[in-house]
Amino acid sequence: MSHALKRPADSYSPLYFLASLGAGGLAVTFFMYLMFWVPHPGKPVPTFEDISGAFQTGNTPMQTAIVIAVIGIAAMAILNVKTLLWNLSAFSAFKRTEGYNTLRNSNAESTIMAMPLALAMTVNALFIVGLVFVPGLWSIIEFLFPLALIAFGLIAVLAFRIIGDFLGRILSKGGIFDVTANNSFAQMLPAFALSMIAVGFSAPAAMSTNTTTVGLSLVLSTFIGTAAIVYALIAIFTAFNSMLHHGTAKEAGPTLMIVVPILTVLGIMFLRQNHGLHATFDVHAAKAETMMLLARLLSVQVVFLLLGALVLRRQGYFTDYVFGPKTSPGSYALVCPGVALSVMVQFFVNKGLVGAGIIDKFGAAYWAVTAIALISQVAMIALVLRLNRQHFGRPASRNAVPAE
Repeated sequence: MSHALKRPADSYSPLYFLASLGAGGLAVTFFMYLMFWVPHPGKPVPTFEDISGAFQTGNTPMQTAIVIAVIGIAAMAILNVKTLLWNLSAFSAFKRTEGYNTLRNSNAESTIMAMPLALAMTVNALFIVGLVFVPGLWSIIEFLFPLALIAFGLIAVLAFRIIGDFLGRILSKGGIFDVTANNSFAQMLPAFALSMIAVGFSAPAAMSTNTTTVGLSLVLSTFIGTAAIVYALIAIFTAFNSMLHHGTAKEAGPTLMIVVPILTVLGIMFLRQNHGLHATFDVHAAKAETMMLLARLLSVQVVFLLLGALVLRRQGYFTDYVFGPKTSPGSYALVCPGVALSVMVQFFVNKGLVGAGIIDKFGAAYWAVTAIALISQVAMIALVLRLNRQHFGRPASRNAVPAE
């Protein structure tokens, strides 16, 4: 019977795209070291030249941080791409099975949105890899922005086609969507995907000096970002009503914290747009206003982190699915909030508290708050390694949860 034993990942679910997403997000957490600790005068982001210069002239702590960041970005980017390619191959095979037809005719059809979400994350991660490892990239950056907009445009078309199929099916006919099974925030996944695409569209707004490119970036990111917000609001209110009646579906418990990465991604989009408006169109925002924006976003994130932690603890989710023998592809959704918190805290400290002059950069208070981001990052690295061993490294136990 040993030949019948398979890894949990062999019972495929589109939610496994979240494994690629998590690795890409961790690459971003390492890039935060370079973004906020390495000087990059005259540029909104650090490049290979800035990083190598800081390594040559910096002290031991700076050099150590750069080495950790560069190794971390490389390792997580490789894992991101490797897992994405595996998912694309597995999804292609999955589409030829009866399980795919069942998925397409259930609430879980929205899980297919994990694919454009992961694709958008990989494009963002590869852009970071280019900045960090490719000498002279900044000299041709203006030529790359149109290509990036085209890439995100294609991903946006894919995302809207998937959403259109899903909403067209359930809204054109009654009685198809199972409201009783909507007792989680799983239907927020399309909003998360649109948010990731929106933040990709907003990158040229913060980095380009071409007025047309910046303007196009602002308009496209605003459209996709607004669509994400509208979708999220509808999904969260309909799901909360079901959860009040039926409780939270245990396997989908991690989705209670999906608001956290959505707000981090949208928050970065807002910051990029503000920078583009300031640099290109002479629209100025006070640094204290930026701090308050980030403070409000972070406050909402903490509320949903507490809510999710409360429910997951009451349901014994960690005991069963993280540290125990059971497996569920939805467990990878736990990585996103931790990564998003790490990134948001870095922005809050550097663009918010330091930017507004409340604390000094690299002072005691600075490191005290930054420690939250670093601890969250380390915890998510450990979680990714743990989940990868569970799902990809050993045969499934009899307690494995089938993909939904």
